[in-house]
Amino acid sequence: MAKAVWKPGTVLYPVPAVMVSCGTVQKPNIITVAWCGTLCTSPAMTYISVRPERFSYHLIKDSGEFVINLTTEALARAVDYCGVKSGRDIDKFKECSLTAAKSVMVSAPSVEESPVNIECRVKQVIETGGTHDIFIADVVSVSVDEKYFDENGKFHFERTRPICYSHGEYYGLGKAVGSFGYSVKKKRKPNSKNNKGRKRVLKSDSNR
Repeated sequence: MAKAVWKPGTVLYPVPAVMVSCGTVQKPNIITVAWCGTLCTSPAMTYISVRPERFSYHLIKDSGEFVINLTTEALARAVDYCGVKSGRDIDKFKECSLTAAKSVMVSAPSVEESPVNIECRVKQVIETGGTHDIFIADVVSVSVDEKYFDENGKFHFERTRPICYSHGEYYGLGKAVGSFGYSVKKKRKPNSKNNKGRKRVLKSDSNR
């Protein structure tokens, strides 16, 4: 199989397209970030990478706080707008008809219209010497819209109609093609005496 060889570049796609809110409820701002991800499960830690020349960079660095707001197809226009416009010139919340809501643990506002708000407190700033600096942060609180829970208390992320970013385009997510651990899960025999009990265990495991 022939492959073209490219010069080194950031071609790890798709990636999250999140709205990072910062500042205060009285003077809020949003920056769209694609360089974002999980660093650690326990304690919960995440990161965002931001260009030093961005207006939000110093708001986050000075306050030490920000909120990662997950995005949806309904928020796609706002996601793009907040990524190309500067908070130096406009109120992005007002322009996008978004609500700057009071967060639980940080002074930075949350985007009320986002289904999931991840409140973060900066732990370390890594100056890479390149285009972006990295904000490593502890996750101090997570708020989730209750309308996406079912009667059993399970959160259905797919119902939010989440979006991601890939090579300059925003995409909705397609159908699920598997679940964690499905490749090694043993098939159950239809007439197994323990089949019913095992179903409950598997259902419980899938909700972890």
